[in-house]
Amino acid sequence: METRKEWYVVNTYAGHENRVKENLQRRIESMGIQDNLFRILVAEEEEVEIRNGKRAVKMKNLFPGYLFVEMIMTDEAWYIVRNTPGVTGFIGSSGGGAKPFPVSPEEIDAILRRIGLSDRKIVVDFKVGDRVKILNGPFSGFFGIVDSLNDDSQTAMVLTILFGRETPTEIAYMDLVKDEG
Repeated sequence: METRKEWYVVNTYAGHENRVKENLQRRIESMGIQDNLFRILVAEEEEVEIRNGKRAVKMKNLFPGYLFVEMIMTDEAWYIVRNTPGVTGFIGSSGGGAKPFPVSPEEIDAILRRIGLSDRKIVVDFKVGDRVKILNGPFSGFFGIVDSLNDDSQTAMVLTILFGRETPTEIAYMDLVKDEG
């Protein structure tokens, strides 16, 4: 029997992710399987829209039609999740009663970091004064000098040259790499 807590991807009807999450949370309580089902996650991030000059923040689902479920894959937990209203199945199952494969720790960490829920700290090989390359975002491909590090928020203040001026820019650790050149 599998006894490790791992993340799995559950397929739902698109647009029903939050309803399915609520259904699953109710079933965990009513069926007493809190020891096997833990976090249920709809991977959403804030999206800012400007409409008619007004700023509106709304949640954007990064994976429409999917939920992430942290669970210990027992026969009972697998059955309960599979048979929750709105669930169409697990991703990573070959069918025919085969249990699905879990999401790799690297993939789930990247998703959790993106939506601000990661509890894993990134260890960096750069320090204040080092030259770094920005890998993602609007400054992708730019180089800069690390001015300060914030381990709590996992961000660095990087001084980049923008329009001929040194500009401090806050960049996530995971979007930086030390420049060895």
